Amino acid sequence: MNIHFFLSFIFSALILSRAADTIPRDQPLTDGKTIISSGGKFVLGFFSPTQTSSNRYLGIWFNNIGTVVWVANRDSPLNGKDGMLNFTRQGNLTLQNGSGRVVWSSNTTRRVENPIAQLLDSGNLVVRDITENYLWQNFDYPGDTALPGVKIGFYFKTGFSRSLWSWKSRNDPSKGVFSFIFDPRGFPQPFLMNGSIERFRGGSWNGQSFANSPSLLPSPTYNYIFVSDPDKVYFTYELTDRSVIARVVMQLNGFLELSTWNNQTQNWDNFGSAPADNCDIYGQCHAYGLCNSGNSPICRCLDKFEPKDPTEWTRGNWSGGCVRKTSLNCQKEVKFLKYSGIKLPDTRFSWYGRGVTLNACEELCLRNCSCVAYAKLDITGKNEDCLLWFDELMDIREFGASGQDIYIKLDSSETEISTGNSGKEKLKVLRISLPLAALSLLSALCLILYKRKKMKKKEEEEQNQQRFSEGRGMRSSEMSCFNESKDDDLDLPLFDFATILDATNNFSLSKKLGEGGFGPVYKGMLKDGQEIAVKRLSRYSAQGTDEFKNEVIFIAKLQHRNLVKLLGCCIQAEEKMLIYEYMPNNSLDWFLFDTDRRSLLDWPKCFHIINGIARGLLYLHQDSRLRIIHRDLKPSNVLLDIDMNPKISDFGMARSFGGNETGAMTTRVVGTYGYMSPEYAEEGKFSVKSDVFSFGVLVLEILSGTRNRGFFHPDHHHNLLGHVWIHFKEGRVLEVITTHLRESCNLSEVERLVHVGLLCVQQCQEDRPSMSSVVLMLSSDIPLPLPKEPGFFTSKSQFGEVNSSSSKLGEHSGNELSITLMDAR
Repeated sequence: MNIHFFLSFIFSALILSRAADTIPRDQPLTDGKTIISSGGKFVLGFFSPTQTSSNRYLGIWFNNIGTVVWVANRDSPLNGKDGMLNFTRQGNLTLQNGSGRVVWSSNTTRRVENPIAQLLDSGNLVVRDITENYLWQNFDYPGDTALPGVKIGFYFKTGFSRSLWSWKSRNDPSKGVFSFIFDPRGFPQPFLMNGSIERFRGGSWNGQSFANSPSLLPSPTYNYIFVSDPDKVYFTYELTDRSVIARVVMQLNGFLELSTWNNQTQNWDNFGSAPADNCDIYGQCHAYGLCNSGNSPICRCLDKFEPKDPTEWTRGNWSGGCVRKTSLNCQKEVKFLKYSGIKLPDTRFSWYGRGVTLNACEELCLRNCSCVAYAKLDITGKNEDCLLWFDELMDIREFGASGQDIYIKLDSSETEISTGNSGKEKLKVLRISLPLAALSLLSALCLILYKRKKMKKKEEEEQNQQRFSEGRGMRSSEMSCFNESKDDDLDLPLFDFATILDATNNFSLSKKLGEGGFGPVYKGMLKDGQEIAVKRLSRYSAQGTDEFKNEVIFIAKLQHRNLVKLLGCCIQAEEKMLIYEYMPNNSLDWFLFDTDRRSLLDWPKCFHIINGIARGLLYLHQDSRLRIIHRDLKPSNVLLDIDMNPKISDFGMARSFGGNETGAMTTRVVGTYGYMSPEYAEEGKFSVKSDVFSFGVLVLEILSGTRNRGFFHPDHHHNLLGHVWIHFKEGRVLEVITTHLRESCNLSEVERLVHVGLLCVQQCQEDRPSMSSVVLMLSSDIPLPLPKEPGFFTSKSQFGEVNSSSSKLGEHSGNELSITLMDAR
């Protein structure tokens, strides 16, 4: 990744600070004439990846070394030497090409007076205020390189994630096929991915490192920092010697490499890489297989297990994995066998409990038929953390003395130790020789101790169950929620957990359709051939039992062609799942915001979808047994069936009203920024008109093919609503319509839909029409009132839409996930 520079001289007008250069506001820095220094270690400027490349990029590299560590416009190269970096008075860094088009922007959403852009000596390019509060930083958007201090991880409440992506080639820094991510499912672990395929698993954090992976062990040169709590999970590293120059790179060849700079050889020395050997390749020996790179062959089955396909196994094809010699039966006695010195299996489908002892962990696994193994997580002795597995044990390798212990559930016959005939005779003689009086006394004493122990054990179990449940972010008392709904006469089928496992191929990644605020969604097929979609509640979900119960109760009672149909649910132990009819055309956003698939939505389809959504909302607001406010209407919650009929889904945040009620207030603001009405986002007031606002945003997004959140235009700082409003006033409505729709649309229908959309997003809820009026407007030529200025028109806030001067919700990173926030009382 050495670069070829075309920088002719240092721009002398830069404002210097003690730590680094700052970028002047509204003084464009042009390619070939500027360079920004961090004070000696890093440089910001324009570069070409190779001497033969005509593409130019804005990047950061090591000074005097020339190795690129970050690229701003990695997917949008400049042609020639016409790049220009500008720092606006609003605090945005923008990169423009020769024609003035913005090819990259920091999209700094928070506004402060006198913002400062600065390249720090850590290599972090930041936009900050005068008090050192960061408004934006490039460490939040790493490319293929993680410098010390860069956090790779996931933020549950916002859905914001940081990961590394390889370059496509040495001449092209755009995203390649290899990535290094943090998977938050189960107990979080780092993964190296080849596209959507797991290439290497770092393992679970054991208090010191990532599960004894040789390539991820700490050293005297650097330390790992791992953070996992209900809000976030991430890891980073720091150098113990500041004179050392280090980097972690997701290489082109699919290896994650930690390297340090050698001043003597003027080269990067490889300090460690992953995968390090054949046993680092994910799932090399598949289920219940044990990998040891020092053996030949490298795979063998765990003790008490045997190859599922012995013939293929002997040929070196281990993809079938291993199975128990004696199958488990919950009706029979089971015991646990200890396996030592291993890398713990994949924890994505595990549960963990904080403050749960190893003995308590065993009891929990014994009582749950689906549990297959348990282990102590922390090897430092500082924490009592318990892990339980509920799926096939994958990606196990042998480490010897440096490995960990796992206890796997087996049929009791597999754990019995035969003593032989001679042993049996000795035991018989011993039993006969014991005095009867001693036996009687011993029996009485054991009975007393047993009763005391049983009472104490019961108390401990209750405490441990509570701790374990809280470790998953759920309480066992929540499981009563579904029973409470029985009085509501739902007549909703309950699916067996084994049926869902079989239908989804054990929740295979190949069956995963996507993931939302509730958790992952999988495609499945029942034995009768019916296709289903399974929503599985994630323990990290911001939505919980209340939302689960909400969805069951509401959708079970609602029947409309434009609402998704709930087929049933599945509840076992802490598992909660909803089973829906399968929608083969995915969700509306899958088409809408993809440049290739968007063209499949011609004008008749778009008009049909908008009408269907409107009729579904009208049913919720007026024609159903309950008056229901959805509160989270957005493209990802509109599913499309095989005929492209829209069906509103996800009622976890819905609220119902009786009689003449039309709204309420709440301190628990839920929904998705960009679709919330002003009165709801700012004051917690919600009503049927809140859904009308969301519908209006959705209409304008469908017509423009652009998200309201994150919308950027070089001529103004308004969001999509403001952008459409400007064109509507100037009579240039057709310019906001996505290009492919202009070819098939009816101009009068387009203008009418834009008009209706703007009426729905009025600032005051009294100015918005009801859904019954909207349906009438869409199906007739009745005159339409003139819209006023839309809500959230004046400026973008930290949310992208809400005016920061009036918002009460605080500061949160932008995201497209459903959120649940609590206002202080």
